[in-house]
Amino acid sequence: MLLSKKRLNANQIKLIAIIAMTIDHLTWAFFPGTQAVWYVFALHIIGRLTAPIMWFFIAEGCFYTRDIWKYAGRLFIFAIISHFAYAFAFGIPFLPFSDGSFFNQTSVMWSLAWAVVLVGVNRSEKVPGWAKILAIPVICVITFPSDWSCIAVMCPFFLYQHRGDFKKQAIDIVLWTLIYAVVYFIFLDKLYGALQMFTFLTIPILARYNGERGRKIPGTKWLFYIYYPSHLVVVGIIRVAMFGSISIIF
Repeated sequence: MLLSKKRLNANQIKLIAIIAMTIDHLTWAFFPGTQAVWYVFALHIIGRLTAPIMWFFIAEGCFYTRDIWKYAGRLFIFAIISHFAYAFAFGIPFLPFSDGSFFNQTSVMWSLAWAVVLVGVNRSEKVPGWAKILAIPVICVITFPSDWSCIAVMCPFFLYQHRGDFKKQAIDIVLWTLIYAVVYFIFLDKLYGALQMFTFLTIPILARYNGERGRKIPGTKWLFYIYYPSHLVVVGIIRVAMFGSISIIF
């Protein structure tokens, strides 16, 4: 009976994340900044589904990969490519911090790559205990300026630690999102800070994950790697066409 409820494979859940992400980013393009309009808010709520799915499957990737350091390397290459697409999409400088801002200076992929590093460091027998502890604040500082900040490091790390116990993983998602929401609420925007908590809507989706990758379709493995920067370029073209050289995000 329990198994019958778990009917979503990894590919299907990732597709949900891609659709939600696209809706969210297109909403930023067509409705720049934080607009207290119900339908704009609703579209951004849909977008909250994406990040926890990313975190969850980074943890899964760390578990299933044959070489975690090659996995991290691929993500770093992906993060560098995505940085330029992210900056173009949202109208921020390609050179981080050059506009005087400290938030959202690069994409979430930077944090996700470091999340894999943190998992690799902590499960390595060659790394001493003190270095494993020190790695946490160091990596958090390095990733703080990215989209979703160091939350996109810590949540995947704890999701990996709690793999096999979905109740704890659900708590991880809510707890780390709450921390991000509080920071967003205090330093950026109160309305959109509260918006971040709608990531909890992802939990019922992830609860239906059946542990399977899904049907093997050629190119599926690289779909997200290609789609993520590609759709950001489209968002950037829309931004420039509609509003010119303005920033559409904090």
